[in-house]
Amino acid sequence: MISSTVDSLLARYSARRRTDMSREVLPTRSIDTPVGPVRVYDSKSEKPCVVFVPDGPNVIEHYERLIELLSSKSRVVCFDMPGFGFSLPRSSYAHSLDQGAQAVLGVLDALAIKNATLAFSCANGFYALRVSQIAPERVSSLVLSQTPSMSAMHAWGKRAIPWPLGVPVLGQIVGWLIRKKAAHAWYGIALPRTTSAKPFEDKALDALSGGACFCLASVCQGLVREKVDSLLGVTTPCTLLWGAKDHSHKYTDPLSLHQLVPSAEIVRFEDCGHFPDVEQPERFAAILMERVARYA
Repeated sequence: MISSTVDSLLARYSARRRTDMSREVLPTRSIDTPVGPVRVYDSKSEKPCVVFVPDGPNVIEHYERLIELLSSKSRVVCFDMPGFGFSLPRSSYAHSLDQGAQAVLGVLDALAIKNATLAFSCANGFYALRVSQIAPERVSSLVLSQTPSMSAMHAWGKRAIPWPLGVPVLGQIVGWLIRKKAAHAWYGIALPRTTSAKPFEDKALDALSGGACFCLASVCQGLVREKVDSLLGVTTPCTLLWGAKDHSHKYTDPLSLHQLVPSAEIVRFEDCGHFPDVEQPERFAAILMERVARYA
């Protein structure tokens, strides 16, 4: 698709300014997947594995505290999905459910991880659900955040995403031009009014200034192309953690996830916005490790 090619070219143009990653607080490396290379952090242990993917414009660095909390009890893997952070998208990557699932499975294969708990959020949660459909033996359990049904997500996109970002090619160009402004605006909408956006925004803008990508238009366009019933029938144990003060999801019903996963348990974080995992890492870690122990 032309829009995917545009995204790939713009991401590579930005990446010319990529900073020296050898000085990272969290050491990462690039590994190959069937849909392209991705940037990965791996705590490397024999403990039960938990896999995270940041919800852009968040990047791996936003998970520093959560990784610290979990690493003594689990193997923690965190990677940027293609088109986000420092995982530059190929020109063929259109953010489809199947491509997203292949990125996840590619990471598991490259790191020799037999199965793991997938702790994904928002749009990324749909890729985790697809993995559970096509390779259920690889997913011990799902711990999702801000992931409703596909139909609810389509409605959310129409409400929350500016219309130019939904137009192929135009959306990619506009999204690239305003990526820093979009990140600033997004944290203002996604976080509770009582939570300072500055720590979140500083890390995101530091990454964007250093060549990271934030392909918001492409992921929105990719999910809109998916049928609303494409993820029906997931039977993997699933917990949805829902930040009740997420202004972007003010009109989204978290119970709509039951359309896709009838047995999903819904846990509300009444004081959180769009990022329960990094807004309240201690509370999130406690729930996550309970689910890991339950389903390991």
